[in-house]
Amino acid sequence: MIAKIGHGVNMTGALSYNQLKVDKENGEILTMHRIIETADGSFSVAQLLRSFQPYLMANKRTEKPVLHISLNPDPGDKVTDENFKQIAKDYMDRMGYGDQPYVVFKHTDIERTHIHIVSTCVDRYGKKIPDTFEKLRSMDACRALEQNYNLIPATEKQRTGNEQIFRPVDYKAGDIKSQIASVVRHLPTYYQFTTLGAYNALLSLFNITAEEVKGELHGQPKQGIVYFALNEQGEKASNPFKSSLFGKDAGWEALQQHFIEAKKKMKTDPTKAILKNTIEAAMHLTGTEADFKKQLMEQGINTVVRRTGDGRIYGMTFIDHESRMVWNGSQLDTDLSANVFNDWWKEQFAEHRQDDDDARINTPLPTTGKNIGEASDETHELFDFLNEEQPAYLNEDLGLIDALGGLLPEAQGEDYEEQDFTNRMRKKKKRKRLGRQ
Repeated sequence: MIAKIGHGVNMTGALSYNQLKVDKENGEILTMHRIIETADGSFSVAQLLRSFQPYLMANKRTEKPVLHISLNPDPGDKVTDENFKQIAKDYMDRMGYGDQPYVVFKHTDIERTHIHIVSTCVDRYGKKIPDTFEKLRSMDACRALEQNYNLIPATEKQRTGNEQIFRPVDYKAGDIKSQIASVVRHLPTYYQFTTLGAYNALLSLFNITAEEVKGELHGQPKQGIVYFALNEQGEKASNPFKSSLFGKDAGWEALQQHFIEAKKKMKTDPTKAILKNTIEAAMHLTGTEADFKKQLMEQGINTVVRRTGDGRIYGMTFIDHESRMVWNGSQLDTDLSANVFNDWWKEQFAEHRQDDDDARINTPLPTTGKNIGEASDETHELFDFLNEEQPAYLNEDLGLIDALGGLLPEAQGEDYEEQDFTNRMRKKKKRKRLGRQ
């Protein structure tokens, strides 16, 4: 069983999200605790909200008093409603929320039947209930519940005590090649992504971008990948590094194969539905882009937003570090596409942009998908490979142009394909003139 815990400010949004499932006959209220009952047994958002109001009004310091939890058994588990009720109660008791008011909703709109629990993390006196080591305690609670109710154990990645932070590249620190290597040599091994755009969204968390280059070698068409370090604004801050410097897994052919295999794995992966529901819940819990991204980050999910120069969102990518999969919003659901988020955040972005409009218009479009004028997102604790010694081939000082076999043009233009085509046309004209002579 996998648990996702969200903290927010909008109790009405959290209740509305779940009640909408009930109204569309894709869900039902299974049980409640410390909730005011009605004469006919039916409930509305306003009716449910009344039970939480005293707690929310008593709160004076907690910024995000709303608690929204989803508990997701394996699709192979056959869990009865009575079991779901008891699982919810046991989980809330183990997490320290057993005396809080809460509502348990069952969702049946996807293949994986699961429950959502809406509650508050401040007690009746307005004091925040301790949430120290919440993630670890939640994992322990899930493992215990799996045993108690004979559920299929979740295949979550086990962490070790010597983990370090998967560090972004610092282009000012020097030895950029080794810094990039520490990232790109391992990402395809640990993460699933289906396009170069999704790969770049993942790389952008570590101040790196990859570009495809095309050209000819001995009359044969060739393709390759080059990598750049990025600065704080998402602009290229280094010379390009050929992918062969970082091993075959970082190259064009290996990435194409990775895309194919990832599509097969991700198509049927059950965590897709969990991520979709987590994102939808975050949309109802939060009111701003910053809060939305922070809400998901607290659950191990990075959000990469790509905007045009005039601020329109044209790409939404979600990086789930728990399942280690990278999804475009439209892959998850049409309601999570770039256009939906663009309409939702349009007014916010316009207001944010107004004070510094001229400067932003002159800012080049980031290739990384970072928001214009926004600092890089916080990364996630992952691996301990940063202490590994760099292989000898990373210290080779090969000429970039020779090593790429003529794939990359001599001039470092923004459009490598266009520049390379121009160079080849020049060479052809030169050969024709020599032939006439």
